[in-house]
Amino acid sequence: MVRERLAAMVASASDGAVTAEEAMAATVPLSALGITSLAQMRLIDAVENEFEVEIDLAGDGFELLDDLDVLERYIIKAQRSDS
Repeated sequence: MVRERLAAMVASASDGAVTAEEAMAATVPLSALGITSLAQMRLIDAVENEFEVEIDLAGDGFELLDDLDVLERYIIKAQRSDS
């Protein structure tokens, strides 16, 4: 369910340049599909607000944004550690 929500957030953050379906089926980094740096910043903001996690851009932040599976695992892990 988190992955599907993230895919919808990618579509929204990219103003539809990458659809939720494309994000879900991606076999390449999302940036290769056309996610711009502005879309990445929008996605960070949306993810942090909705899932109440912090994405550290100084660390692996941008790498997280290139793969829905990696981002999903990060969110789940962060939420568990906050519990």
